[in-house]
Amino acid sequence: MIEKLVEYFLGCRHARYSFPVTIRRAKRRPQAAALTGTYVACLDCGKEFPYDWQNMKVITSPERHREQLAELAKHAA
Repeated sequence: MIEKLVEYFLGCRHARYSFPVTIRRAKRRPQAAALTGTYVACLDCGKEFPYDWQNMKVITSPERHREQLAELAKHAA
């Protein structure tokens, strides 16, 4: 809990990202790319984040993204 507060107030704001990178057929895939296969990295601290090409957004909440994908699949069926 305290660690999250310190990170919130003193940590990186993640304001600058790299261009999205898509990993194809790699044996070893970064954790951030596990959700969509595409990720971006913060240019200030190096942390990696999943990226959604269809919405052109960085995914900040993987749980919410999974819910959205399930809802889209439900509507498509």
